[in-house]
Amino acid sequence: MSQALADPSFFEIVFQQRAYRELSPDPVPEELIEKILKAGTHAPSARNSQPWRFVVVQDADVRRQIADCARSAWEGFARATVEDPTDPIYAAVDRWAMGGLGQAPVIIVLCGDTNASSMEEMGSSIYPAAQNILLAAAALGLGSLMSSLPIYAPDGAFAKALALPDSLVPLATLPIGYPARKLGRPRRNSIQELTSRDRFGTPW
Repeated sequence: MSQALADPSFFEIVFQQRAYRELSPDPVPEELIEKILKAGTHAPSARNSQPWRFVVVQDADVRRQIADCARSAWEGFARATVEDPTDPIYAAVDRWAMGGLGQAPVIIVLCGDTNASSMEEMGSSIYPAAQNILLAAAALGLGSLMSSLPIYAPDGAFAKALALPDSLVPLATLPIGYPARKLGRPRRNSIQELTSRDRFGTPW
């Protein structure tokens, strides 16, 4: 009975979902954005506090400001943390951080409401919501990724760009749009490499 109820399409979405840094500027219909947001609100949250707050950025000027925040953080400290600049993925990340983010037609900023939940519990609510958003976007044929890079722009520039009150803490940016080009399945290490049985080091 349990096998009959399984939905293989869910696993197909999970296994194909990956970070899309190159997105088409074509607008995303409002009904799809709302469907994605609804998926976010169906994530689990600590004590059912539902502390997520969404800022959906479509305005070109605000998206540019978010992209400027990413560039400031990238040039200020994040680029220096790259271990291997010859890695092919580095060039894609560099293009995205230096302005590519602003090309996304939609940027969902996921904030935590400190009036609804403590910061100690916030992550267990916010990041499941972010994952639901990423999977929902993939299910609708949209590309997405999650990044905290713009949030670390100096002098609180990110919160200022969105006019966030002190009670809302930005925790993730999720650019969303139609993929500029189709990507294959992501490469992943095997579960045997990553998993122990009962105690760490005992092979699965």
